[in-house]
Amino acid sequence: MLEKHAQLLIHSYTQWTGKKLINDTPDTPLLDQLNKAKCIILSHGTEDDPILNYGNKRAMQLWEMTEEQFISTPSRLTAEPLERSERARFMSEVTTNGYVADYTGVRISSSGRRFYIKQATVWNLIDESGKYCGQAATFSDYEYIDNGDEMK
Repeated sequence: MLEKHAQLLIHSYTQWTGKKLINDTPDTPLLDQLNKAKCIILSHGTEDDPILNYGNKRAMQLWEMTEEQFISTPSRLTAEPLERSERARFMSEVTTNGYVADYTGVRISSSGRRFYIKQATVWNLIDESGKYCGQAATFSDYEYIDNGDEMK
């Protein structure tokens, strides 16, 4: 199941952006490649209050969660309460347009540590039959926010 989800992440990213999510190597399972990727990759499902259903190792480290915690967390809780309405508006834009690149926003880890994600790409997950399967995001650049300081 997870290998199929890895394929969905990679295929949908390429379909929307025309770019490769990772430089895949044929001899290594895609899931292993995503888990070891230098970029942060995460996704959520299609629930009314979408639940995170995948995070690579870097994502789980950034949000300070175990895999079990990560995949049981509503994705809205990755943003601060004040940022959640902006996040909801943004996610609606992704749903409408298929993907959005160069997104920057404030997120919060499970311990309350705040950080900016920078130049994120967020895209819809669409399977081979055209069915909507959720949304995913990737980014490499983030900056911790100390004591409420804004990004410089």
